[in-house]
Amino acid sequence: MILLAATAVALVWANSPLGEIYRTVRDFHLGPHFLHLNLSIGDWAKDGLLALFFFVAGLELKRELVVGELSRFKQAVLPVVAAIGGMIVPALVALGIAWGTPGIDRGWAIPVATDIAFALGVLALTGSNLPSSARVFLLSLAVVDDLGAILVIAVLFTSHFNLIAAAVAAAALALYAWLQHRRVRTAWLYVPLAAVTWIAVHTAGIHATIAGVALGLLTRVRPDSGEEETPAIRLEHRLQPWSAAVAVPLFALFAAGIELDAKSLTDVFTTALPLAVLIGLVVGKTVGILGASALAVASGIAERPRGTGWRDLVGLSLLGGVGFTVSLLISELALTGEASERAKAAVLLASAIASLGGAGLLIHRNKVHAARED
Repeated sequence: MILLAATAVALVWANSPLGEIYRTVRDFHLGPHFLHLNLSIGDWAKDGLLALFFFVAGLELKRELVVGELSRFKQAVLPVVAAIGGMIVPALVALGIAWGTPGIDRGWAIPVATDIAFALGVLALTGSNLPSSARVFLLSLAVVDDLGAILVIAVLFTSHFNLIAAAVAAAALALYAWLQHRRVRTAWLYVPLAAVTWIAVHTAGIHATIAGVALGLLTRVRPDSGEEETPAIRLEHRLQPWSAAVAVPLFALFAAGIELDAKSLTDVFTTALPLAVLIGLVVGKTVGILGASALAVASGIAERPRGTGWRDLVGLSLLGGVGFTVSLLISELALTGEASERAKAAVLLASAIASLGGAGLLIHRNKVHAARED
């Protein structure tokens, strides 16, 4: 709800008579020039605040890989295969539609992402009677999907590489891992160390959100004897509210403020690149996730989630097209100027279509499951 409110505020503000103030605030630079830290407020939201979001995603991914659903092969195969299909097919759809269009060499990556928070939020609102395996499937799929998006960001959007800064980042990450191994718990060490890691990764030329993921993956998730909460669980509980209520909405506030009028909305459907993003998210994601799942089950390498039917999986696959946060981020990284604005408009439209379509299907399936229970 907060994320939607921030998006609505951004769109209204950017398209109101106060739109110039919005753009002035978003583009205002602050921070020292040293280590390339003189960034616009929009870039601070994109590079800084989203690092917190990706740190929480890294914690969740580490927990799923070590002690959660992705730690057991049989349970892990289907969402992993579905996520891979949900990344490859949208990329191919985007490339097929916009082949030869300026910007598609990087823009193909925009529809590969799924927004964990948004997709699970829609499922929570519409699928209360669906089996718990449906939520586990969507969560696992979105986590693997985000890992793929993170790898794309790391590989595709590293514009320059500073070897010394990269070495500092590696040393800081190694120290963090050693402190976790030694069971050190004080925030007085970890907070400065996280800041050093973020600055070093940013200075190295790698997108700074990778620092958040790396730190999350190095956090301990197995409990010691007599330990009530592992560091990963404790940090997830403490930071998730800040990520969901502050970091992601502020990013959306400065990323979603695009100028929308009849022409810009028409351009989404008449210009190759934004149309490729729109169809890639809505159609490519659904076909990729559902098709890969069907192939995996038919080949015998995976099993359908217990109690979850194929019609349920259609609705869940549609929710995979809710790219939102990560797709907006990749739009900003991949494109500039008017092309970026059109792509972000396509992301917003696609996310709305996917969330409404998925919600409609899941509301119907929710009634079916409720009737069966009765």
